[in-house]
Amino acid sequence: MADYMRLRQICLVAPQLKPVIADISAIMGLDVCYRDCNVAKYGLENALLPVDTILLEVVAPFQPGPGTAAGRFIEKTGGRGGYMAIFCCEDPDARGAKANAMGVRTANVITHAPYHGVQLHPRDCRAAFIEFNHTDGSDDILGPYPPAGPDWQKSIRKDTTLALTEVEMQSPEPEALAAHWGKIVGAAADGTTVKLPNSIFRFVKGSSEIMSGLTFKVSDKARVLDAARARGCVVAGDQFLLCGVTFKLTV
Repeated sequence: MADYMRLRQICLVAPQLKPVIADISAIMGLDVCYRDCNVAKYGLENALLPVDTILLEVVAPFQPGPGTAAGRFIEKTGGRGGYMAIFCCEDPDARGAKANAMGVRTANVITHAPYHGVQLHPRDCRAAFIEFNHTDGSDDILGPYPPAGPDWQKSIRKDTTLALTEVEMQSPEPEALAAHWGKIVGAAADGTTVKLPNSIFRFVKGSSEIMSGLTFKVSDKARVLDAARARGCVVAGDQFLLCGVTFKLTV
């Protein structure tokens, strides 16, 4: 099997799920493809929306407060920053073992056959959780991906949002964080950039280490920005704040 590493999913966290999903759907023209009951055991509810072949997930705790990892994340960050970057690859266990050898601990292993995922500890990854996963048949980017449901491909919309192209990570030491993430995901950093076949991670200077922004290619920037304003988002230039991260728009 070919050795590969692709961005599969970005996970954001919100205090409440329903209003954020309503905003994302209305502003970005995206549809929910699945709500995964498997996250309930972590005290969470979720929804996933496909952006072309990358999934955008939002999780929220059932109860407010620090009773869940996501709840603690919200309290610690004040709700700022993305929660998890999820990558599909040929062998999550081997990738996890390489990370362990760097001193990055495994936080959780999830197996719901034919899906198998290895989540790494956010404190060791810095800035966000990293997960590696593999699904039998998922070497095809439009193939099966159980966390997004049995028919996730049918929910892909291209009338407003075309692609998720970049993930922005902030750090007081962006080059060091880029090198660290590049080593974990097996794609050497070029200064402050880590490039994967289907996405770019860009590391910028900031006061804390967080996943700070997502860049989306859209069909009509003005229309999306108008929709963001109408939903009460803070809009500045070609970007707006939603669910703790900056949504940046390109055409």
